Amino acid sequence: DLFPWPIYKIKLGTSEDIEIVKALRQETDAVFRIDANCAWTLQETIENAQQLKALGVEFLEQPMPDPGTDTKKWEELKTAYTTSALPIIADENCIVEADVDKCKGYFHGINIKLVKCGGLTPALRMIKKAKNYKMKLMVGSMNESTTGSSAAAHLLPYLDYIDLDGPLLQAQDTASGIRFDQGKILYADRPGTGAVLLK
Repeated sequence: DLFPWPIYKIKLGTSEDIEIVKALRQETDAVFRIDANCAWTLQETIENAQQLKALGVEFLEQPMPDPGTDTKKWEELKTAYTTSALPIIADENCIVEADVDKCKGYFHGINIKLVKCGGLTPALRMIKKAKNYKMKLMVGSMNESTTGSSAAAHLLPYLDYIDLDGPLLQAQDTASGIRFDQGKILYADRPGTGAVLLK
């Protein structure tokens, strides 16, 4: 089976995004999650969300660029937030704690990355704030080893979505800790994060 996993995160941002997802959908009934990496316009976001929902996509991660200080771009984000057929999760727009406030009313959820926000303690504060705003919560990774992923895995009880496949993408891991079993994360039977550097 070429497509054995229960969930796939698909990186998009091409001129053939819908065709790509249609082709993948013919091969599996797994859950699809889309990361457009800031590549879409407002119109593309709205139109693509409609088609992707019909293809079994669960959410869109950061489809539009970070607007910075551009008021018009923030208005476009608001329009996407209110009209998208799929939930929109902030990634590039939510790096540190203060960004959670900025994302309220513009995104349906946030993606927290420990290596960007500063670790477990600020991540927990971000989670508390986002929950108060009724936002969805996701923890992502930057392809860190099992050391970082084992730390992030301790946030699982608070989360709606998880993207901790960094260790699976490495030719050689530097630590042991959490393990993966067909989409499930298994904790190590050790104290703390459970991660131990490999010799």
